[in-house]
Amino acid sequence: MKSAAVFVLIVASVISVPLAAQWANYPTPGLPRAANGDPNLTAPAPRAPDGKPDLSGLWDKISTKYSRDITADLKPGEVQPWAEALVRERTEDLGKEYPGAHCLPLGPLYMTAGGSTAAGMMKIVQTPTLIIILNPDLTYRQIFVDGRKLEADPNPSWMGYSVGHWEGDTLVVESNGFNDRTWLDREGHPHTEALHTTERYRRKDFGHMEIGVTLRDPKVYDKTWAVTAVAQIAPDTELIEYVCNEDAKDALEHW
Repeated sequence: MKSAAVFVLIVASVISVPLAAQWANYPTPGLPRAANGDPNLTAPAPRAPDGKPDLSGLWDKISTKYSRDITADLKPGEVQPWAEALVRERTEDLGKEYPGAHCLPLGPLYMTAGGSTAAGMMKIVQTPTLIIILNPDLTYRQIFVDGRKLEADPNPSWMGYSVGHWEGDTLVVESNGFNDRTWLDREGHPHTEALHTTERYRRKDFGHMEIGVTLRDPKVYDKTWAVTAVAQIAPDTELIEYVCNEDAKDALEHW
């Protein structure tokens, strides 16, 4: 029994080394704290050297309503019949064609996704001319804030094309050029390559951010509509990679 205990201790020590190396419990530099050391998430929002609000940081997105059903606020008939039929088919198939199940990027779903390891977190890196959003599943977005216009005739891609500008303290992001292979939510609502989105990011204080998303795709939906999400800073931890292909075969077999 003694040798078995020693073996377990050695294995536990070996396993703990890479976990510690991932900075999963490293204090966030510059994080305001209360007298007892707890993060003060209601402290004033930081500003970048150019005076703009600094959105940089690791964020937990919270969007249980719209990540499940992006059309939750639409009325009957505002989703075209063929799209409603496709959603029913995907539901009956238990979502087996969900892009995440096949280790494919989620595309516009990242905007509202929340509560999952692969899509619920995002790390924002802000510079004066480029904002980068990193996701745990190794996908990323580039938001150009250098004055360029959206591509007029984009080559459709998984993550689309994004340009941003500031309206006061709100970052406004326009995106297009998404391919039609992704879903807008976990229920399977589709979109076409005509999809255009507008996001509005407003950091209310140090630890809280509002995210508004307006969607327009006249080939599927009979109106332009808006949804909202919120995000909270994730203190004293770091982004840890999630590699879907490590367990994709096993997951699909169980599916």
